[in-house]
Amino acid sequence: MSNLHGKLSGHFMQILGVDIGGSGIKGAIVDTLTGELVSERHRIDTPQPATPEAVAAVLAQLVLHFGWTGPIGCGFPAAIQQGVVRTAANISKAFIGTNIDKLFSEATNCECHNLNDADAAGIAEMHFGEGAGQVGVVLLITIGTGLGTALFTDGNLLPNTELGHVYLENGLEAERFASDAARKLQDLGWKAWGNRFNIYLNTMEKLFWPDLIILGGGASKKFDKFKEQIAIKTPVKPAAFLNQAGIVGAALYAKSKVV
Repeated sequence: MSNLHGKLSGHFMQILGVDIGGSGIKGAIVDTLTGELVSERHRIDTPQPATPEAVAAVLAQLVLHFGWTGPIGCGFPAAIQQGVVRTAANISKAFIGTNIDKLFSEATNCECHNLNDADAAGIAEMHFGEGAGQVGVVLLITIGTGLGTALFTDGNLLPNTELGHVYLENGLEAERFASDAARKLQDLGWKAWGNRFNIYLNTMEKLFWPDLIILGGGASKKFDKFKEQIAIKTPVKPAAFLNQAGIVGAALYAKSKVV
């Protein structure tokens, strides 16, 4: 279905996938042919402050836990260009300009490939979830502390879209207005928040005219509580993958780099 799919037929069937977040660093060994976890998920608290050296040290602990020596894929909460971190919304600003492919590879003694965390979730969903076999433009939105996005056309990823930072017609940044964090901070009911989120979806529809929008992240589990507020032309579906999307997608990304 995509260029990625064509690269997934090599010797490395199992890859360690890691999801690096603001509160926790989670990993599991992934069977890249099925998308299933073949180990228990292991979580270590994200160090505070989450400096490059501190995060690298925790990643090394995670690798040691699994006794892992092969390739690693990491979903990371930033725009990443050729292995170099370009943004830092929910992590230490010290990461900006850091080549984390190099840093994490040296810290773990394993070949490490990093990508944006929403892109990782999107790859999992396009390969094994609601986006599998979908042609045209697909937008995945992860609803959590912020609004992460992953944009695909005919299965091919346009990385680092960061569309949660667009400004809406009301003059507010999208994730400050319609993220799950905004819902909790302003104590909004699901219907009231759903109306806000629909404004964001309407903006995305006008900009990209996607054939499908997939909702991931924590709030997607409550889809039934706000789906009546969604009033756009584009079909909207909750993601098939929940907590493990980032782990699976990161492993698939690493697979595409090492085969």
